[in-house]
Amino acid sequence: MKSDLFGTEHLAETATSPGMSLQNAKSVKYAVNGEMHARQGSMIAFRGDLQFERKGQGIGGMLKRAVTGEGMALMAVRGQGEAWFAHEAQNCFIVEIEQGDALTVNGRNVLCFDPTLSYEIRTVKGAGMTGGGLFNSVFTGYGKLALICEGSPIVIPVTPQAAVCVDTDAVVGWSEQLQTSLHRSQSFGSMVRGGSGEAVQLRLDGQGFVIVRPSEATAQKASAH
Repeated sequence: MKSDLFGTEHLAETATSPGMSLQNAKSVKYAVNGEMHARQGSMIAFRGDLQFERKGQGIGGMLKRAVTGEGMALMAVRGQGEAWFAHEAQNCFIVEIEQGDALTVNGRNVLCFDPTLSYEIRTVKGAGMTGGGLFNSVFTGYGKLALICEGSPIVIPVTPQAAVCVDTDAVVGWSEQLQTSLHRSQSFGSMVRGGSGEAVQLRLDGQGFVIVRPSEATAQKASAH
């Protein structure tokens, strides 16, 4: 049988070393040798001797997720084999976190990660309930983290001379050392006239970067995550 479908671009070859790699723009392959963590329901295929088990977030994490709708529903994948992960054909990107780094990420953008990474669900400082009661997942330690994003994300540098304001529905993540606060860009007169739809943003100050997606999360998709 012959087809371009069977070319090397689409072929899932056996991994030569444990860990994650991009299978293609829409999926991540993970060669499991022990344990790894992934978004619940994101496994699309596997081979080998693997077990999938729901992973709890602890009482504090579950309470935050129940109140805000944020957080991560995770599963632990254990054993020996290979697994492929994807979510709604979104684009996949791998971030390598080094010791001493800290990255805060919106839970809806997490696909899978190494067990050597630790995560904690925290309140976004300065945002408060008026900013949607923002809770993000902060990753520390060392290892690889696979992110998903609708479209190609934009990475914007943040410097002490140039703060960045982002839409809370479009932000994917940012350097944890950045200071966060709410920024109101809409005047009272504009609000009286019906508003611009861009009343409040998340402001980031300091030295680092912020990752944004090229679209805002719709109410339906935000609630689904």
